[in-house]
Amino acid sequence: MFKEADLELEVVILFLAGMTMGIAGMLLFPVSTGALPYYENGLYGLLLFFFALQMVALGKTPFGDMKRSKPLLAVGVLVAAVGIVTCFVPDIFSQVPRLALAACFGLGGLAQLLRMFISRDKLPTWVKYGGILGHLAPACGAVYLLSMLIGLLVWKHDLLSVRMTAVAVLAYGAAILALGFLLSKVYRLYPEAAKNPDGEASLPIGKAMILLTGVFMVILGTLLVPVNLGLIPFSGSAQLGLLVVILSIQMLASGSTPIGPFPRSWLMIALGFPFAALGVVSAIIPGILVPLLTLLIAVLNVTGGILGLKRTVAPMLNRGEGPRGPVPPVLVRLTGVQVAMNLVSIMFGASMLIANLIPGRIIGVILAANGALLLYLLRLLTLVDRMQEGAEASA
Repeated sequence: MFKEADLELEVVILFLAGMTMGIAGMLLFPVSTGALPYYENGLYGLLLFFFALQMVALGKTPFGDMKRSKPLLAVGVLVAAVGIVTCFVPDIFSQVPRLALAACFGLGGLAQLLRMFISRDKLPTWVKYGGILGHLAPACGAVYLLSMLIGLLVWKHDLLSVRMTAVAVLAYGAAILALGFLLSKVYRLYPEAAKNPDGEASLPIGKAMILLTGVFMVILGTLLVPVNLGLIPFSGSAQLGLLVVILSIQMLASGSTPIGPFPRSWLMIALGFPFAALGVVSAIIPGILVPLLTLLIAVLNVTGGILGLKRTVAPMLNRGEGPRGPVPPVLVRLTGVQVAMNLVSIMFGASMLIANLIPGRIIGVILAANGALLLYLLRLLTLVDRMQEGAEASA
């Protein structure tokens, strides 16, 4: 359990998507009888966010792999923003999320199926080498065909009964999970197959998550101001659910948690998926997990902020014990941003634990500022990487 997990990010996202569809399918059965409420926008927003994550971190679109570029990165961020707002504000985009998902699932599934037959790197190669690669054809074919069916169901709700829709969604989730398990075995046997498309805008998963989390916080903080003025509706349950899913992705992809970084071990993987499942349920079923997730996020934010301050400030205090030298301005700014973010995290967590501690409009400003700090942190980290590359090149 404590060994490093050799699980590719693509496989992690497939497992998350398969689990999400499986949970949605299971929940649709009690929803069909009226035993549970159902928030369709929460599911749609989650799925759009998964598509955006693949674009930003992997260069993979619903229609196939693309070279990672700034336009693709911009499209990914835009899709993420639409998914986030779809989760937060019921029906704000009317039919846009439904049409976008119908295109991603339906047309995307069709495009991927055609590419599988046409591309020389796919079906012909799998048939030629056989073995485990030979299983990719039926696994991918099942996912693509079921994706087309899901696209039709999203486009036309009354195509099947709710129960039959639940069966189709469950089957799609199972097909995605099966493909994920198969790909994990393929990547262990053929590591070179796990290479993702390169390009000018390649982002490691850590930076990709900083970018998407920053966008999440800016949108959340901005929307909380009109929400607290009573101008627009808001789904606090879906907001908490999406936040938990984002935190779980960080755990699964890099071992990063709100209380600090840990080795990306199988233990982190084992903890990350149940954590994500809580977020998925909260996004789809309004109110059912709000008290639990509120307490959990609050404690994690306060604890993480305190520990983060300790990690950031301690090296500054210890500098006086050894030889001093000039500190690059970018590192000074980096430290300042980290201190500010930890303070904001503590304030946000405390406001969740203690009702009315901070007015709602002020919380919105705090969260938007936290998102802006995350985006600024991403810029500083990029500058530090360039400085390191320049130093290595000159050496």
